[in-house]
Amino acid sequence: MKIEDLPLVQKAALLSGASEWDSRGNDSAGISSFVMSDGPHGVRRQLGSGDHLGLGESVPATCFPTASILANSWDPELAEEMGKALGEEARELGVNVLLGPGLNIKRDPLCGRNFEYFSEDPIVTGRMGAGLIRGIQSVGVSACPKHFAVNSQETRRQASNSVVDERTMRELYLTAFEIAVREASPWSIMTSYNMINGVYAHENSHLLQDILRQEWGFDGMVVSDWGGSNSATAAVRAGGSLEMPSPGYTSVHELVKSVQSGRLDESHLDQRVHEVAGLAARTTIPQRSEGTQLETHTAQAHHMLAGKVAERSFVLLKNQARNEHSATLPLTSDNRIALIGDFAKNPRFQGTGSSKVNPAVEENLLEECSKSSDIALSGYAQGYTRQGISSPELIQQAVDLLSAESSDMAVVVVGLDERHESEGLDRSTMSLPQAQNDLLAALAQVCKPIIVVLVSGSPVELPWADEVDALLYVGLSGQASASAIVKVLSGAVNPAGHLAESWPIQYADCPTSDWYPSSQRDAIYQEGPFVGYRYYHSADIPVRFPFGFGLSYSHFSFSDFAADEQGVHFTVHNDSDVDGSCVAQLYVQSAENGVLHPKRELKGFVRIPLRAHEQVQARIDFDRYTFRHFDCKDHEWHIETGRRQLLLAQHSNDIGLQTDIDIDGDVRPAPANAELGAYLLGQVKDVNDAEIAALFGQPVRRAAAPTVFTVNDPIASWQDSPSFLVRAVIKFLQRNERNAREKTGAPDLNALFVLNMPPRVMCKMTRGQIDSAMVDAVVRIANGHLVGGLTAFVTGYFRNRTACSKIAKELSHE
Repeated sequence: MKIEDLPLVQKAALLSGASEWDSRGNDSAGISSFVMSDGPHGVRRQLGSGDHLGLGESVPATCFPTASILANSWDPELAEEMGKALGEEARELGVNVLLGPGLNIKRDPLCGRNFEYFSEDPIVTGRMGAGLIRGIQSVGVSACPKHFAVNSQETRRQASNSVVDERTMRELYLTAFEIAVREASPWSIMTSYNMINGVYAHENSHLLQDILRQEWGFDGMVVSDWGGSNSATAAVRAGGSLEMPSPGYTSVHELVKSVQSGRLDESHLDQRVHEVAGLAARTTIPQRSEGTQLETHTAQAHHMLAGKVAERSFVLLKNQARNEHSATLPLTSDNRIALIGDFAKNPRFQGTGSSKVNPAVEENLLEECSKSSDIALSGYAQGYTRQGISSPELIQQAVDLLSAESSDMAVVVVGLDERHESEGLDRSTMSLPQAQNDLLAALAQVCKPIIVVLVSGSPVELPWADEVDALLYVGLSGQASASAIVKVLSGAVNPAGHLAESWPIQYADCPTSDWYPSSQRDAIYQEGPFVGYRYYHSADIPVRFPFGFGLSYSHFSFSDFAADEQGVHFTVHNDSDVDGSCVAQLYVQSAENGVLHPKRELKGFVRIPLRAHEQVQARIDFDRYTFRHFDCKDHEWHIETGRRQLLLAQHSNDIGLQTDIDIDGDVRPAPANAELGAYLLGQVKDVNDAEIAALFGQPVRRAAAPTVFTVNDPIASWQDSPSFLVRAVIKFLQRNERNAREKTGAPDLNALFVLNMPPRVMCKMTRGQIDSAMVDAVVRIANGHLVGGLTAFVTGYFRNRTACSKIAKELSHE
């Protein structure tokens, strides 16, 4: 049967999930159900009912390095290889759609979910994401890049409105998605929870129709984030294909009524069903198993690959010379190492939340060092408690171990614990636990070399950076991270990673530090395009480590840099005795007489392997993203005619080599609007309301705090409810979440989800037990109308049950 000929109720039913992870199928139309699963860096396949927060058990799978560390490889081909492995595991475990990668820009280092994202830069994010997508889809599994779009904080994530000027949105926050769509053609995409300029992402026709489908040519399915749909009718009209997880039959009932009343044209419904059916057809898995375990050879091969990805992504941030002939790293076999740090024995290699994988294999650095013939251990000391509680006794034990004659130097593993990086909450500080800083300060007094291995999914403040001899950033690098660390420390692998985000000296230096995260509805992106290195370089703010920075056991240089109409070409030299890989980065300097731009922007890169003393010719081609800017007046992309300065560098602060090129654009250069004021110098912390209005093209006003709660205010805001009972419930939830974090060392994701969610989510996450009228009744209770609210809730319950029963009967007679 053709889709257009299906009964209205059957069409509507295909646009929402059947369960936590499954879509609905339709035998009459030959549409199969398909399985979705979290999976930006590993398949989180849950059998049975499941959950979307990473709380329940999942089938063991390979935990690969997170996006935040994979990005440091600057190697899209490596991302594609990892993506292919992810796709293979998804097929073995019966998964059709892998929910990832995350393509959101790292606006601020405190975002709790930054470990799931690639970079502060859209070119790196887009190219690495496209590689991962190509790999996943090469084996017939759909990738599902997320969270589309402008999703930069976990605080109030389901009740937040990202207020951003159109040009910044298009050039910074959407370009990564554009690259992924144009270069990798994902078969599905996931919308974000938040509103963009007052319209929810899943019902934003400008985003889903004008840009995604019409401009970029996306022809796949758009799925909501779990519980992220607001109005089923508005979503279908705007281009939202599938609502997840399972709202029962409440959305089916809503869509049927909307078509019957004329509020929704049935052709919109037909188009969305075609999108769902298309994905089902693209991702059919023959003889799909229940997916109880990976094949042994798959698990073994992918563990090796996880190690390879980690090795190529670690960033050597410091390597102090010991004498004129050698540096602190790599270690030699006669170096006697004191291994210190709880993370060395109890590793942390992934974040917390929906991306959390049940690893097929686990390693720890203590065991891997003990097994290695290249590492001579003198002993191990814990050094600090996992929860960051100060322990002078543990510090003294570590000092004694390093002070002993049997120890020549220390390898100290420090970083953030599970409480600090998680879906559902943002970090409150960029600091490491003070107990770890105290440990390193005490060890520095011993006056022996200290090598720090740093575990975190995002930048941290490093007050001891000048006191240590070497610093290796390993991030959250997956289940094979320990053996990979040993190889890099010992010199078996030459580190070649480069930072995909800037590391500020202190959080106060960040462009958004004065207003991130927004605790109110409106998150105003008043920094405009000045995010990460675009800000630090434009405003002359010194950083701890610049974007693109990374050391190596080799030394590289460039020569013969020149430009032609298609791109730039140059020679890369390995000036050392060690084989290694160099990342060449192409930056474009802003034109002096053109529209507003950050001073310097990355426009291309290439990773180049070289043998010792080898030199190779290389090039980086120009593309549609190199010289363009978005004009908000005519809503078009333009290229200004004029001269541009091109820079070839090894990081964003590197002067490198320079050359000029004359660009024949489609518009004459126009000087930046003088009313932008402080923006012209990148001084975003000094802008006033008039300058913000000039950037946005209109005055920007924050929404006032609500005096009457609505279905779209987060439940946490009910702490100000006029009802004593409601206030008591909220305080109970908040207290329980704090206690759980302190007791277990991990956040209570269920409590966080409930506190952050707006009440409307109840009818999207309860499998039809609650409908929108019942949600309205709950909100009446929060507004102090207990009796009226309870009465309406009970009445609505019976009405909803009757309506859902009627829908169920209609569907049962397919």
